[in-house]
Amino acid sequence: MRKIFAVLLAASVLASPLAAAAQVKPAPAGKQVVVPKETVKKRVVVRKGGWVKGRRLSPSDRRRAAEIDYRAYRLSTPPSGYHWVRINNNFLLVGITSGLISKVREAR
Repeated sequence: MRKIFAVLLAASVLASPLAAAAQVKPAPAGKQVVVPKETVKKRVVVRKGGWVKGRRLSPSDRRRAAEIDYRAYRLSTPPSGYHWVRINNNFLLVGITSGLISKVREAR
């Protein structure tokens, strides 16, 4: 009984690729076949600015950042190792060596 099942199982495994290949119809000679194809376009959104706590300033952002006197703009005293910079209309508390943003304030 086991031998019969083993033979039937082996035959079905071997016959399945043949059955799948028999269902594919070749294209008629001399005619072109047009296959519709769907394409997905991936959109990449680049945000300029968008300062977020925990983000690291890029080298180009660091070059255009102007260090400011925090007292003139009534900002809090920066902790050791940090300084306030201004980029466009935003004040950022940034780590001097790491470039990580700790606080973000908008200029009014």
